[in-house]
Amino acid sequence: MNPPSSDHRRKRKKQQQCINLRQSLFSLRRLSVRFIILCFSILAFLHLLYQTTPFTSSFYPRLVVSSLPLLSYSSYSINTNAKSLQDFSNFSLPLKLENRVLFPDHVLLLVSGNGDISQLECVYFSNNQFRNESYNFSVKKMLSLDIYGQFRSIIRCPVPKSVNNIYSSDANLKWAGNRKNGLWLNNSKASYSWQNLVYEAVLDGGTVVVFVKGLSLRSNRLSDPRQFSCHFGYEKYTFSAMAFTAAQEVVRCPLPLGIISNPEKFQDIRVTVGSRQYFKARPRKLVLMPSVAKVFDQMPDRKMIGGKKFELCVCTMVWNQALSIREWIMYHSWLGVERWFIYDNNSDDGLKKVIQELDLENYNVTRRVWPWIKTQEAGFSYCALRAKDECEWVSFMDVDEYFYFPYSGHSHWSFRKSGYADQNSLRTLVLSLSISSNIGEIRTNCHSFGPSGLNARPIQGVAVGYTCRLEEPERHKSIVRLDALDSSLVNIVHHFRLKKGFVYKELPQNAVIINHYKYQVWEVFRAKFYRRAATYVADWRENQNRGSRDRAPGLGTEAIEPSDWSLRFCEVWDTGMRDFVLSNLVDFSNGLLPWEVKSRDEYY
Repeated sequence: MNPPSSDHRRKRKKQQQCINLRQSLFSLRRLSVRFIILCFSILAFLHLLYQTTPFTSSFYPRLVVSSLPLLSYSSYSINTNAKSLQDFSNFSLPLKLENRVLFPDHVLLLVSGNGDISQLECVYFSNNQFRNESYNFSVKKMLSLDIYGQFRSIIRCPVPKSVNNIYSSDANLKWAGNRKNGLWLNNSKASYSWQNLVYEAVLDGGTVVVFVKGLSLRSNRLSDPRQFSCHFGYEKYTFSAMAFTAAQEVVRCPLPLGIISNPEKFQDIRVTVGSRQYFKARPRKLVLMPSVAKVFDQMPDRKMIGGKKFELCVCTMVWNQALSIREWIMYHSWLGVERWFIYDNNSDDGLKKVIQELDLENYNVTRRVWPWIKTQEAGFSYCALRAKDECEWVSFMDVDEYFYFPYSGHSHWSFRKSGYADQNSLRTLVLSLSISSNIGEIRTNCHSFGPSGLNARPIQGVAVGYTCRLEEPERHKSIVRLDALDSSLVNIVHHFRLKKGFVYKELPQNAVIINHYKYQVWEVFRAKFYRRAATYVADWRENQNRGSRDRAPGLGTEAIEPSDWSLRFCEVWDTGMRDFVLSNLVDFSNGLLPWEVKSRDEYY
C-alpha cells in the first residue's frame, strides 16, 4: 500500500482543523448561552429578593436612590420639557432616606423617590447599641406625611421619650410588619438641627435665593453680603458664587454659569451657604451650613388664566386653621381676591382637606407644605418670589384679619366710590392705586377685636360674632406690588422693603380698615401659646419681651384663662362688619352665610 501523498496529508490536516474549530465554536456558544441564562437568573433572583423577600436580622439592606438625575420643575428661569417630565414621573425610583431635621416636638425625615410611604413606621435605635446584631430598637407610628417638592416626601416622627434617653432621636424607617423583618430605610448621618440649617432655595432669574437659619442676622437690616457665599453640589460642593445680598434669613447669589448652561445635568443639585467672618479686615475660615435645600426641587403651582396675571392675590402662613380658613377665603374672594397661597406650617387638624374642597369650588387655592418653624418672614419672601409670575399685587395677612369698608363719604372718592362697598371692592381699590406707577405698597390700619362677651366660637363666624374692640388702631398691614420689592426681600410685620423710587400709600381708616380678630374666645386664643410663627418674635411661653405688642396684655407665660377673659379688650361696640356681612353675603333662600353650609355640619 502506497503511503499517502503530501497533498493528501495537507488535506486531512485542514479537515481536522475545521472539525476542531466547529467544536470550539459549539462549546463557546453553549458557554455563552449558559452565561446569559446564569446572569439573567441572578438578576431575576435579586429583583425578587428586593421586591418581596423579608430580610432576617443577619442581612440588613439599605435602599439607595437611582443614579438617574431627577427632573424637577422650575417656573422661573429654567424650564424642563413637559412631556419629558411626564414620562419620567412614571418611572419608579426607589425610596431613600436623605436627611433628618430635629424639631422640638418631632423629627422631620426627608425621603426621595416616588414609592408609597404610607406603610412606613418610625424606628429608633438604642443609643448604646446602634444597628448591631441584637437590634435593640423601638417602633412608633408616624405623626403625618406630605408630598414635598417634585420627588421628595416628608414624614414626621415623634421625638422618642424614654427613661435615661435610651433611644436615639435619629429616627429611621421600616415597612410596617414583623418586628425584625421587612425592608428598612436608614441613614447613618446624624440629624440636623432646625436652628442651624439651609432649608429652602428658589430660582429668581439668573440668581438663586437661599433660605437659612443660624446666621443670626438682625431683623429688618441689610447685612454685608461679602461674608456669605453659595455652594452647589451633590456629595461634595463643586460650584460656588459670592452673595449679592444677605438679610435676615435670606441670601441671594448668582447661579453659576455651568449650571445655567446645563440645567438638565443638575436637576437634583443641592445648595448651601458658606459664612466667612472677618477679624481685623482679614477673613476667617469658611464654614458651610448643613443643607437640605435643592435648587430645582419645586412643585409647579401656576393657575393663571390665558397667560394674564391676577391683579390681587393673598399669601398667608397658618397652623391648624381648618375651622377658620373657609370663612376668611370666601369673604375676601367676594371682595375681589383672585388667588390664594396657603403656607401650611405643620397643621394636623384637617386643613389640607378644607383647602382641597375650596379649590374644587373654584376659589383658586394652593396649599404649600412649609415645615420650617419660626420662619414667617422668610416664608413670605419665598411666597413673593413664587407668586410674582402670577400676581401683580399680594396681600400678606393672617387668617384672623379681615378687610372692612365702612360707609364712604365724598372725601374718599380718590380711593373708592361713595356709599356702601359692593362686590370686588378691594380689587377695585388696588386697581385704582395701580395707576400711580411709583406706589409699591398700600398700608391699612388695624382695629383689634376682643372676645365680645362670648365663651364659645361664634356659629356664624368671626366677622359676625365679634363686635367689641379696642378704641385706638394698632399696627397696619400691607398689600404690595411684587415688582417693587427690594432684591433683599427684607420684611417685618408683613411689610417689605421697597426698591428706590417706590413709596407706600397709607389709606385713611374711615375709607378701609382691617378688623383684626386678635383676642378671640379662649378656646381659640390659647393656641397662640403653642408657638409664634415669626422669626424675631419670642414664643409666649418664654420669659422674654413681656412688653411686646405681640403679646396679650396681662397674660403670663402659661395658657391659663383669666376669669374675665370674655370681657377683655372691649372699649367700643362696633357692629359695622357684622351688618355688612349679613346684608351682602347671606343666602336668603336658607338664611345661611356661604361658609356656614359646610362649617355648621362638619366643623362646629
